Amino acid sequence: YKGMTHMELYIVETILMMVGAIGALLIGFDLLSTNITKLFHSQLKSLFNKASKNNLIGVGIGAASTAIVQSSGATTVMVVGFVNTGIITLTQATALIMGANIGTTITAQLAALSSFDFGAFALGLTGVGTFVTMLSKKDRTKTIGNALAGFGLLFLGLECMSLAIANTYEGEELVKIFIKNILSSEIVSSGAAAPFLLFVIGIVVTALVQSSSLFSTLIIALVAEEIYIGAGDASCLTNNVLFLILGTNIGSCVTAFISSIGASSNARRASIIHILFNTVGSLVFMILLFAWPKFMEQTFGSWFDKEATQIAMFHTFFNVLSTLLFLPFINVFVKISKLIIKDKEVEDDGLVYVDERLFATPSVAVHQVRKELGLMYSKSVTLLNKSIEGFLNKDPELRSEIDAEIDKLESTNKLVIEFMVKLTNQNLVYEDECTISAFHRTLNDILRIGEIADNICKYTKQTVNNGLEFSPNVMLNIGFMKNKINDLYDKTDEVFLTKNLTKLPEADVIEEEIDVMRKQLIDDHLERLNRNECHPQNNAVYVNLVNNLERAADHMIYIAYSVKEAKEQAKHQ
Repeated sequence: YKGMTHMELYIVETILMMVGAIGALLIGFDLLSTNITKLFHSQLKSLFNKASKNNLIGVGIGAASTAIVQSSGATTVMVVGFVNTGIITLTQATALIMGANIGTTITAQLAALSSFDFGAFALGLTGVGTFVTMLSKKDRTKTIGNALAGFGLLFLGLECMSLAIANTYEGEELVKIFIKNILSSEIVSSGAAAPFLLFVIGIVVTALVQSSSLFSTLIIALVAEEIYIGAGDASCLTNNVLFLILGTNIGSCVTAFISSIGASSNARRASIIHILFNTVGSLVFMILLFAWPKFMEQTFGSWFDKEATQIAMFHTFFNVLSTLLFLPFINVFVKISKLIIKDKEVEDDGLVYVDERLFATPSVAVHQVRKELGLMYSKSVTLLNKSIEGFLNKDPELRSEIDAEIDKLESTNKLVIEFMVKLTNQNLVYEDECTISAFHRTLNDILRIGEIADNICKYTKQTVNNGLEFSPNVMLNIGFMKNKINDLYDKTDEVFLTKNLTKLPEADVIEEEIDVMRKQLIDDHLERLNRNECHPQNNAVYVNLVNNLERAADHMIYIAYSVKEAKEQAKHQ
């Protein structure tokens, strides 16, 4: 500080305090949203699973989920991911996006609380939450503590911002530079250009920080300190400040738009619908504000005493009314998006159900990994069936086709592992951590089934090349064993995908029958060898074939039991 003038010192202190305040706000947002999401992970998953054809329910789900994760951008990115992986339709996505716009206003409502005495009590939650996290040994209690700390940090950031703004009033020249010449300058306080300039500022700043919640919170904090943006000397809120809020709604679309780049056509359409909905809604309200110059004064200004509350209430009112106005026209938005984004062939990267956009809701991402593994399981069993049919029909030509599919399966395996590693770095609840750990073992079992299919292709080649012959009865028994394996697959696949352990005993019974069948088939084969009814060269092929089929059944039962093991591990926390 040596050599600084008094004014320079004020400027440096104010900038540092503002940077610190924004940092506290960002950390508070992150702690609160991350840990609230973690607390309500199962409810979030249930909410998105209920996204139905009823658009009103979709709006409610979008609003509720955004209120939980504290970010419409995060919700919209998730929605883009859901559309990209086929979880929901474009129409359902539109309803969720509309609801997300309503849910995001909860942040502004929280920020408005800082203008009440409640804010002082909320500051204490930072310390309370921190101590709860430090002293507790239970994961859920730690999560609650972190959420409380995040909530408190929001108000700590707002308080620091208030102090920084108050500090600017201590320097007469700084007031002129920072407030009169920028926020309340004549260019944004009067004239026809003022609303448009504020509207553009709202769009640009929100797009840069990629958070409408953060910018609307800053606006509310400034107004709470009686910096009346765009009010000139009137020292009261006018319509002008509302143009900033309208701009933030369009700027908030940037996050989802960026996330949709490289995604499927429908995913990009979802981001376009987000832009269309927010833009049309903002333009409609701009017309209303121009037509009703005293809108703020005669509505929210007369209904609520606190200016911060007036802005927060307008933010909520704007998004609720926009949703009600445009909800009947969802199909119109969908049609327009389809005109803008044409259908295009997207190169298959080997993954169907997973998408990194789902990281914002880790529990949903885990569920999608389960579906991806279910698809891989189905493909591996299909390859097993093809290889058995190839053996029964003495068709060695199938091997090239099966090997190509096995290569694809292995490529998908690598992609899924990469996804799960990244997912593990997200804020997972312990139950999901146990599930991901079990998934790694499941992947190994799936690949082993594919390898068994390849082994059977080798036995087919040996049979044809060496001119080996098996009796019709032998082939019939192999067919019976194949049918039993498919019965086992049906049961284990249901257990794995639905996590319904009541089907596990039925799977155990079938697996035991396959074990008995393997032993019986080999014993019968040895008896035939002893009676010279079977050629000795058949021995290696037949015994290995039957043992491989029994091993495939073992891997299937392991896949089913992985569900039980993950649940038991989670209980022992």
